[in-house]
Amino acid sequence: MSAAIDRELLAERAAAVDRHLRRVAEHLPRHAEDLQPLSTHTDAVVLHLWQAVQVVIDLAVSSCVRLGLGSPPTYADAFRMLAGAGLIPAELAARLSRAAGFRNLLVHAYAELDLRRVHTTATSGPADLRAFLAALRDHTS
Repeated sequence: MSAAIDRELLAERAAAVDRHLRRVAEHLPRHAEDLQPLSTHTDAVVLHLWQAVQVVIDLAVSSCVRLGLGSPPTYADAFRMLAGAGLIPAELAARLSRAAGFRNLLVHAYAELDLRRVHTTATSGPADLRAFLAALRDHTS
């Protein structure tokens, strides 16, 4: 591997993810059925979840390049490449690959979102985003 991940950049991005995840938590209703289409709360959950996932994706892609693993052809491949290099567990990479697919749905099919899936992802997904950031911290300079 050619270089380590920049500690300051990772700290800045981790803080951004944390801010977005706090906003998700603030607006996420307790029950999935309470997440209503085109409501202020739903819009906030979707926007901040998308932003948190996007920051993690950007970190994954840039980490692949910085660490000399190559340029991943897809967002999901970035997580698989990092797992292949031993930077993150394979199970986490698989879940984050699905999060990358979910991000694409958020961006390209917002009006058709399954709000139960959004609720499930907003409830369980933050732990994976935080686990990814923690794993990268072990490879900072």
